[in-house]
Amino acid sequence: MALDGIFIHSILNELKNTILGGKVEKINQPEKDEIVLTIKFNRKTYKLLMSISSIYPKIHLTKISKVNPKKAPMFCMVLRKYINSGKLINIRQLDTDRVIFLDFESSDEMGFNSVYTLIIEIMGRHSNITLIRKRDNLIMDSIKHLTPEINSVRSIYPGINYIFPPISHKLNPFQFVKDDLEKFIKDNCTLFDFNFFSNTFTGFSTVFSKELYFEFKEKYPDEDDNLIDTIFNFITNILNDIKACNFHFSSYLKNERIKDFYCMKLLHIYDSEYKTYTSPSELLEEYYFKKDKADRLNNKSSDLQRLINLNLDRCNKKIKIFTKELQNASKKDKFRILGELLTSNIYSIKKGDKTAHIQNFYSSTMDYIDIKLDENKTPSENIQHYFKKYNKLKKTEEAALVQLKLSEDELEYLNSVLANIKNADSYEDIEDIKRELMESGYIRFKKSFKNKNSKPSNPMKFISSDGIEIYVGKNNIQNDHLTLKFAEKKDIWLHTKKIPGSHVIVKNFGEVPDRTLEEAAALSAYYSKARDSSKVAVDYTQVKNVHKPNGARPGMVIYYTNKTIYVDSKKPNIKQLQ
Repeated sequence: MALDGIFIHSILNELKNTILGGKVEKINQPEKDEIVLTIKFNRKTYKLLMSISSIYPKIHLTKISKVNPKKAPMFCMVLRKYINSGKLINIRQLDTDRVIFLDFESSDEMGFNSVYTLIIEIMGRHSNITLIRKRDNLIMDSIKHLTPEINSVRSIYPGINYIFPPISHKLNPFQFVKDDLEKFIKDNCTLFDFNFFSNTFTGFSTVFSKELYFEFKEKYPDEDDNLIDTIFNFITNILNDIKACNFHFSSYLKNERIKDFYCMKLLHIYDSEYKTYTSPSELLEEYYFKKDKADRLNNKSSDLQRLINLNLDRCNKKIKIFTKELQNASKKDKFRILGELLTSNIYSIKKGDKTAHIQNFYSSTMDYIDIKLDENKTPSENIQHYFKKYNKLKKTEEAALVQLKLSEDELEYLNSVLANIKNADSYEDIEDIKRELMESGYIRFKKSFKNKNSKPSNPMKFISSDGIEIYVGKNNIQNDHLTLKFAEKKDIWLHTKKIPGSHVIVKNFGEVPDRTLEEAAALSAYYSKARDSSKVAVDYTQVKNVHKPNGARPGMVIYYTNKTIYVDSKKPNIKQLQ
């Protein structure tokens, strides 16, 4: 669900009770479309996240810290200039629309106090964050510039006056009377259906409108005569709850996954399990964080995924060609047999013969067959013709077997890289995989990349419920390091059976408990291509039974004397240290 005006009203209520009157201590821009204000109030520090992501635009308090770029973007620098150390003196909303105003009082270079307003427009792909000087409505800067060439209706860029978004002609739910409602319905010929409330009032989403319609029909199943009076009384009671901040922050679950959320009950729509939250920020953090993170990582790695998929297609085409060559080469023995039969009967063949009628002593029935001959060739030349065909197919078979094995190994490696990309948890993981592909020859080294001082990240480290260390590789370079250099021979090595994924190492200081083994197997399944599967087969053995063939690609190993455990690919609830 996208944020509607009513949910934003609940968020602003939370902000007024936590950060209104606070002082801006830090301003960061971790993403090109995100701003984080660190605000201190009553000896407590809060982080306010504002995002204009085209998919997940939002504003809420956050507890998650992100890595900031070494060089702050221009908009971040402008915000630091004008509102850093400023006091948040007002929080307001444009009617019940998705436009938010944060007023900051700060001192300019001359020591005079000025008020600057940060305007957050949460409108899908049209979302924006703009800083204006309140006294003259002048735009200082915006995170996204809109010139007349981009938007002929409304421009937003430094040095011009701020123009408000187009005004909605719907009713403001907090400022209307019954006559307004009656007139609106009459003028717009509004039907009383699922979309009645969202078509009539600003800030009401279609989901909330549908919920209100069902609730109304349940309370007044036969209401027809005084419908407008009844609707007015009904919606007034709902709005009184909203004004009194009687919110119900819930997410609605299906198969243990969040399907939807809202700040009021949606029990008529979602007759399913739901989870409640103490604040809208807590709800949005849980709902959006993983989705937003996955979307950003997917965008960041899209070029790598495209490269891997191109190479996967190439490998699949090669495998198809070599498989076809092997099928053709499987007929080679037929030509050898024909050559040997002709050799054994060379005395009965003469030049000019078109066929040779020879008994096939390779057949159990010893029947006679006709062998085609070239009448222009001698018997010896005809025999050599069949042996040449045999030798050619034999060499083709030998080469195809070698190339098929190489292509299958490359396919296995590329699938493991693709699984690592999709399971990456940070930009650093993506950069490590990019470095691996450079070292493997799939990407050309760039000077800028060679000169980077950043070191590859470390494998993930977990502590099992029994207090035993578990390590998980995030890419094939780490997998090789974990298995071949870091792990000791007695440690336990785990990997999904015939499925690309991470190498998992369990430190073995004696006997590994079954619970720890199951948790390590669950991690192996979770950090593999089978992340969304159930009952995944995971092989495990001691590290001494794992070997890397000569010339094998990163992360590719062979193992033996293993056992198999079946687990669900669900990340276990154990402590992660790194």
